[in-house]
Amino acid sequence: MEQIGKRLRALREGVRLTQVNMAGILGVQQSRINRYETGQTTPAPEIFIKYADYFDVSMDYLYCRTDDPRGKLYEYKPQALKEKTEQSREMREFIEMCFDPKAPVNQRLKEALLRIMTEEAKEE
Repeated sequence: MEQIGKRLRALREGVRLTQVNMAGILGVQQSRINRYETGQTTPAPEIFIKYADYFDVSMDYLYCRTDDPRGKLYEYKPQALKEKTEQSREMREFIEMCFDPKAPVNQRLKEALLRIMTEEAKEE
């Protein structure tokens, strides 16, 4: 709890807010902010969510599970995304294989196909 309190205090002080200002933002009394920051008590989950939203940090960061404000699983890619990435790689390999690199028309067509593939990925 003490480590969490230090992290909450560092976030608040990092943007130069007083405990009174922070209490107003969170909708609690200033004495509660003091108890959170000194490790006497731990905020309720809804207060943690307000901290995370206000400071734009992850819950993992607030709970001291990681020192990365983005969180422990920020770079996590679900299985569906991994499969899509693999399909994209296979499609690129197929396009490369289909075109003769010496023919200038084929090079432009290949570039157009790759550009279309990239644009579709961005839209999703």
